[in-house]
Amino acid sequence: MNVSEQLLEILKNEGVKHIFGVAGDALNPLVDAIAKQDVIEWIGVNHEGNGSYAAFAQGELGDNFGVCASTVGPGALHLINGLYNAKKERSPVIAVTGQIPVEHLGTNYHQEADLKKIFDDVCEYQGIIRSPEEAPRVILRAIKIALNHQCVCRIELPADIAKMRAKNQDFVHKIFRSNSVILPQKEELDEAMGLINNASKIGILAGAGCRDAKAQVQYLSMKLKAPITHTLRAADIFDHSTKNVVGLTGLIGNPSGYKAVMNCDLLVMLGTDFPYTNFLPEKTKTIQVDIRPENIGNRCPVTLGLHGDIKSTITSLGSICDEKKDDSFLKELIQEFDDWKKSNDQKADPSRDMEPLHPHIFAKTASDIASDNAIFTIDTGTAAIWASNFMNFHSDRRTIGSFNHGSMAVGLPAAIGAQLQYPDREVWGLIGDGAFNMSLQDFSTAVKNNLPIKIIVFNNSQLGFVKIEMEEAGLAPNLDALKVNNFNFAEYAKLCGGDGIKVEHAKDIIPAIEMAKKATQPFVIDAVVTNAELSLPPKIGFEEAKGFGLSKIKEVIRGFNGEKEQWENIKQEIEAYFD
Repeated sequence: MNVSEQLLEILKNEGVKHIFGVAGDALNPLVDAIAKQDVIEWIGVNHEGNGSYAAFAQGELGDNFGVCASTVGPGALHLINGLYNAKKERSPVIAVTGQIPVEHLGTNYHQEADLKKIFDDVCEYQGIIRSPEEAPRVILRAIKIALNHQCVCRIELPADIAKMRAKNQDFVHKIFRSNSVILPQKEELDEAMGLINNASKIGILAGAGCRDAKAQVQYLSMKLKAPITHTLRAADIFDHSTKNVVGLTGLIGNPSGYKAVMNCDLLVMLGTDFPYTNFLPEKTKTIQVDIRPENIGNRCPVTLGLHGDIKSTITSLGSICDEKKDDSFLKELIQEFDDWKKSNDQKADPSRDMEPLHPHIFAKTASDIASDNAIFTIDTGTAAIWASNFMNFHSDRRTIGSFNHGSMAVGLPAAIGAQLQYPDREVWGLIGDGAFNMSLQDFSTAVKNNLPIKIIVFNNSQLGFVKIEMEEAGLAPNLDALKVNNFNFAEYAKLCGGDGIKVEHAKDIIPAIEMAKKATQPFVIDAVVTNAELSLPPKIGFEEAKGFGLSKIKEVIRGFNGEKEQWENIKQEIEAYFD
């Protein structure tokens, strides 16, 4: 057994089924070892960055860690963005990177890169192997930290050591996985009880840290008559059908979710490091519960911090608090949320046949037709707006994306990783055309592995979210810089060996979504949509209004000066709004 085979054995012992990567020099011994067994499958991708996104998806969705691999310097550098996404989403991932032979390190050798320095900011631990004797210990330590800290760790395997005879095999053992609970002290829980009992209008802001505590948070909400506002990452925990949920807050939130947070007299933040301070109250009394104490008070002043896991802490807190009688605050916001949902249903009705089409019709239709345990990979940009506002992630549905890192091009590779991990579940990707162009080279990887992923590409020939950013900043959109030159994505899917359909008419949307659902091979819906759809935050402050107004004035002036594209943009926005 050589060191590469020892590494593979450890990964097999921990339940790893896939390694995503691109083969080459330093990795060749590991790839050779994979070929000699049938437990772990090598998933060759066309770009290492897509491999790291796929590994992120597996770490995010399951109870294990994802694994990606690359050869020396250049290949390793391609992993960075997907790994940084895993770091920000707190998804356990192991990155195996090759390295030039040890004897050449520090000599500016061909393809040499100081990977330790490069990966310092993304990895919580780097197991750098410099001898066969230490290999099993640093490999095991990297996996242990990745799992128990929910983070990214790297294992560096130099080309010469990869082929050496393995040592210290007797040290190899199963990884310890902690299931411990953390509970605040009784005095702290009593203080929280006092704050809750003395409050009349309580709002709950719930994040992804509540994933294993949905029932407990719901019980607390019902006892305290407290509306639940959720973060984007928690949209598949506190879905639109969950009792007492009033929606999302933040830049792409809705009014009732915003008001529940801003108009309460006690805010209870649960398992969230919600970053948008403009959407958090400045003077409201706040209780924040988090498993990571460094998050407490990170975004707004906190009256009381509770260090604990959400499930245990909320179970204890819910048992000692008085039940509230006045539910007027809750009822008002539930009614507003219901009205907002009905309004969105009307906006997303396929009878609205303006062309190019309204993008949210595709999102709503996919939500209506997809299975109850579907997985949705949502790319960064306007795709996230249409998904969060017009889809319902009820039942056992899951959503993943680059919600904290905000990187484009996560949708397709994450769908590949998700479908490999869950071959019996529907996997849908909602992706903007800009993001799809960044990652489409690995659609052929989905074809090669017979993965029936369903991809909706919002084809508006523009970087739509960047346009919104420009307008909010008071700039007239630079339409040349925003333009995306697209080809027929459905034909591309067929060229790769998959299937697809281009949709330009509203009457074809439902049939196309149903075709994708039934497809047994990778399927692309090329959704030709308008780039003029407006998306506004739940509350527009003076600065936002000023920026948007200035942007429109500048667009009109440019139109008067002969820029026809600016006139066309204004015309389409008016048509999209009033259609």
